[in-house]
Formats: sequence, C-alpha cells, structure tokens
Amino acid sequence: MRWAQGHPPWPARVKLAVAACLLGLTAVDALALEHLSKTLSVLVVGCAVIVCACAVPVESVCLTVRAAVAAAVSWTVTLVLVTGDDPVPVVGLGEIAGLLLLLAGVLWRGPARTALVLGPALAVACVAVPARDADPHEWTLAFTLVTMVVAAFSLLLRAQSEQRLRDLDAMRSAERRELARELHDVVAHHVTGIVVQVKGARFAHLDPEAVDGVLAGIGREAEEALGAMRRLVTVMRRADPVRGASRGTAAGIREVRELAAGFADGTRSVEVAIEPGLEARLPADTAAGIHRLTREALTNIRKHAADATRVRIALTSTPEGLELLVTDDGRHALPLPGPARGGGFGIEGMKERAAAMGGRLTAGPLPAGGWQVRACLPPVHPVEDTA
Repeated sequence: MRWAQGHPPWPARVKLAVAACLLGLTAVDALALEHLSKTLSVLVVGCAVIVCACAVPVESVCLTVRAAVAAAVSWTVTLVLVTGDDPVPVVGLGEIAGLLLLLAGVLWRGPARTALVLGPALAVACVAVPARDADPHEWTLAFTLVTMVVAAFSLLLRAQSEQRLRDLDAMRSAERRELARELHDVVAHHVTGIVVQVKGARFAHLDPEAVDGVLAGIGREAEEALGAMRRLVTVMRRADPVRGASRGTAAGIREVRELAAGFADGTRSVEVAIEPGLEARLPADTAAGIHRLTREALTNIRKHAADATRVRIALTSTPEGLELLVTDDGRHALPLPGPARGGGFGIEGMKERAAAMGGRLTAGPLPAGGWQVRACLPPVHPVEDTA
C-alpha cells in the first residue's frame, strides 16, 4: 500500500537516510541511559525503536497504522514513566524525531479523517515526551515550539496540495468543455451543410448536372467533417493537461476567410469586413476564438436561416475592445430533422466561449429582419516581434 493515496512513494535513498538519522539519534539516547536500570533503559529505548521504525516511510504498511502504533506506544511509555517513582533524566531525541516525522506525514499526506484524529494525538505525544525528564521545563517549551512549527508547515503543504488538485480538476473540466464545444462546432458545421444540401435537393427540381454539383458539395463536406474528426481525435489522444488540449486545432483569421468563401454559393453571398491592420495585432488564442465563434454563427445560419441571401462578417476595434458581428437577412428556417437541428447548444456554447475569452455575446433578430450575433471581446495588445 502507498504511503498516502495520491502521492508517489519516497525514493529508496530517502528511506535509508531517514532510517540512518533515526537510528543515530536512538543510539545517542541509549548511551545516555547507561546509568539507569536495565528495565527503564529497555523501556525507553524499545519505545524509541518502535516509533522510529514506524516513522520510516515503508509502503507495505499504511501511514494510518504506523502513526496509530507510534502514538499508542509513546503515550503508554510516557504514562508509565510519569506515574513512576523516578523520572528519567534524559529526553528521547530519536523518539521525538520519529513522532515529528509521523506528525508531518499525517497532516500533509494522510487522509482527512486520519489527520483529524491522529494529528492531535501525535502532537501531544511530541510535547509529552519531555515531561519524562527530571527537569522538563526548558525541553517542553522548545519541543512545543518545534511541534507547532512542524504542524503549521505540514498543514500549509496540505492546503497547497489540495489547491493543486482543485486547480487540476478545474483545468480538466475546462478541457472537457472545450473539447465538447470543439466537437459540436466541427461536426455541426459540416454535417449541417450536408443535411441542408440534401434537403434542398429534395425540395428543388434539379437537372442531372445540378445533381452532380450537389453531390460534389456533399462529398466535400463529408471529407471535411471526417478530416476534422480525425484531427480532433489526434488532439484528444495527445492532449497535455498543462498545455491545453485544443491548441492543436487552433485556427485564425485566414480560416475565417476560408469559412466565408466555403459558405458562399450561387444563392448566398458572404461579405467579410476586417479592420485593416487588426489581423496582425491579434494574438493566436484570440484569433482562434473568433474563428470558432464565426464558424458556429455560420452553422446557425444554415440551420435557422436557410433562405438567407446575404451574410456579413465584420470584425472591428472599438473603445471597449473588439466587436465581431455576424448578420444575415434570413427569415425562414429550412425544415430539418430533429438530430440535424441540434440540442440548442449553439448560442449557449458561443456565450460560454465568449465569456472564457473575457467578453460577452448576444444574439437576436434585427428590426428590419434577419439575425445578428454580436460578440464584444476585450481589447488586444500588439503582438511583439521577438525576432
């Protein structure tokens, strides 16, 4: 069994160093007890040996058991010696060192219940050992201060470890949400295009040449969807929790233009208006976020504004930051089957993405007809040239 769940085992050289130090301190105590009776010497030295053996981080015995045994043995010997006739004129340095190591381990790496129960027992045992001495006052004060410092530092390390775990859980949750949004955006964009073209072909009377064009478009969309899925699966397999899972699929403003070009067809025009010089100043993560917002907005147009003939994508800087506008003049949605319409995560996903970028997103109908998606993002600073 591991020394503490969730922590790696101690290296062998650390275990040997701890055992050697504790053995040395116990040997010093044994030499100081030569003038005492054999019974008292065996009792004190035996207690120190047991406590020190429990303090060595051996994975075969769990920390809780070792700490409980050490505390019980130390308390028993302390009570026997304190209630005896003659106090022991020596302080058990080896025993106290072992108790301090166990105290640190329990408070830092032990389960919460173990820390709550055995932590105080070990701390009081550390302070009680000097009470065996003939003149315990100075020793008691010194070891009380040492015990307080060890306990406080161990609790601080525990708090930091728990915070790291919380941060890791939050990061993993954010990565899962990001991958879910990416999966929704990528698949929905291409598959919706396929469904729209199929439905349009069914409602229209097409000649054989037009059918060939529709089939070619469906084939391109299917190839794009398959390629996007493969890239996303590759990113998920290679994802580094520290670096982030979605960086491998990052796109930018050039891909926004490609999206617009691919979205336009014979019945629908797409205008892209990007403020001059703005593209060069956008950081990669901001450009990737704008690309994803635009892609999802175009996907929603395909779903809910199939009759749109004019789409406009505008990216400009404002006094408050950046403004992304995606507008269309559509009024009627193409009748799509339930699975193709999606589960209503498009707008919510865009709002979450904009919020993650430090901005906000609104979407709604225009007074003169059509629909508008408006994302207000924080201002960006020019990208520094490090060459």
